[in-house]
Amino acid sequence: MNLGPVSYLDCIVFCVFLAPQLVWRVGFIETVLCVLQALPFVLVKLPVAFIHDRILVTREKQSAFLRRASLFEDLVVRCVRYAFANIPPRIGRVFFAKEVALPFLWFRLLRHGYLASPIHWSEHRGRGFRGIWLSKYPREKPDFVLFYAHGGGFSMGSSYFYLEYLLTWLSVLSSSGYGNPAIFALEYTLVPDASFPTQIDETLRGYEHVLAVAQDPSIVCVSGDSAGATLILCLLLRLGDIRANGHGNKQRPPMPALAVLISPWVTLVSARHTNTASDYLDAQQLSRYGTQFAGNGISVTDPSVSPGCCKDISWWKRSSPSKGMLMTYGTEEVLAPEMEGFIDTLREADVMVESKAEPGGIHAWPVASLFLSSSRDERLRGLVTITREIRQPSRGKRLRSGAVLDFA
Repeated sequence: MNLGPVSYLDCIVFCVFLAPQLVWRVGFIETVLCVLQALPFVLVKLPVAFIHDRILVTREKQSAFLRRASLFEDLVVRCVRYAFANIPPRIGRVFFAKEVALPFLWFRLLRHGYLASPIHWSEHRGRGFRGIWLSKYPREKPDFVLFYAHGGGFSMGSSYFYLEYLLTWLSVLSSSGYGNPAIFALEYTLVPDASFPTQIDETLRGYEHVLAVAQDPSIVCVSGDSAGATLILCLLLRLGDIRANGHGNKQRPPMPALAVLISPWVTLVSARHTNTASDYLDAQQLSRYGTQFAGNGISVTDPSVSPGCCKDISWWKRSSPSKGMLMTYGTEEVLAPEMEGFIDTLREADVMVESKAEPGGIHAWPVASLFLSSSRDERLRGLVTITREIRQPSRGKRLRSGAVLDFA
């Protein structure tokens, strides 16, 4: 399934679904104040910067991302950059909420000729966790299961907002040769409704549920983008800790076969997080989100909550999936320096890791490009590349000593 890029009509319809939810969940006055606060940016700063950067600045002085970005991609990224830095999370989370995301998905499906979803999906609620199952043949045993945690700074985002992305990924997995791939998207509790360790506990319970359905850890891949990738890394460290220290009389969950990390937020708070001309993340806001996620009971430097702070080589060795890790990120990301340092740590730990640093790329571009890029090949390039690597029959054998390869 591939519904094509988001159009200007889609943007208008999205706002139609969004507006009443903002009034209902945030309040009319606060919504109006937020809109009024954004007007100077929308009416003055945005068009002035847009014209200056795209027309007045020579191509040689433009950022690598700007040189390759379409007008629509550039416009949306600038708006997201403003929103990330200036809109409070309690307002921002409404943009990604189920009540907005699902009607918008149904509109997108109808606009492309679908009266129903071409791929089966259903909500699941377990003991201490919940999420969404997507599967090609829901009544048959899957031959590959992807366990996915969405991004959003722990304060925003939902599996429902990611549904189109995950439905598309399932289609790519099916086209790659899997007979019955399945995806379980975790719907974890957002901050400030709860903080650490609630989200890690939910991730562990969701992973145990996936193992029970898969019945074979060798077909399980854990994945996530941004803050979701942080939860996946925390999960791996938790599993490695259980393997080393036990967990009472409870059976120890096996490690997954593979981890796919898309722009992972490996270190919650870091002086190496620096704003760039292209990325839509804001380093100062990241620090706030990270501190809020950790809560009052734990330091932001504790590896249990901030995996990039873990320099214990033996811990990473026992926390590594049997077929290693895949990591993709952009060279112009705020998070890029920490991710590169994290790769060095994995290499030192002799963990199998393959990495792709996209030149001129920004945060979580494989996710964003599915909606923003104009050509079909560009929209699917990230997912196709990742899936091709997942499908490698020799994975886990061809890389040793923490080799880092570009799998473009």
